[in-house]
Amino acid sequence: MTTIVNSPTPSGDSNGGSSMLIGVVVLIGFVLILLYFGLPVLRNMQPAQINLPAPQIVLPDKIDVNVTQPK
Repeated sequence: MTTIVNSPTPSGDSNGGSSMLIGVVVLIGFVLILLYFGLPVLRNMQPAQINLPAPQIVLPDKIDVNVTQPK
């Protein structure tokens, strides 16, 4: 003889709506915290300052341009 088990079908939405609502609230909270702490940091950022010493070029006081060429 065949045994037939009539189990109830699961309902389509078993607490899915409230978990989605909680997820959206957590996501909005995370974005707000990120903006609250992130925007002041981005505003206060300045470009990195790199101090390079100026090159030192030594130039003579006089340059003799009168060149005598041998004949």
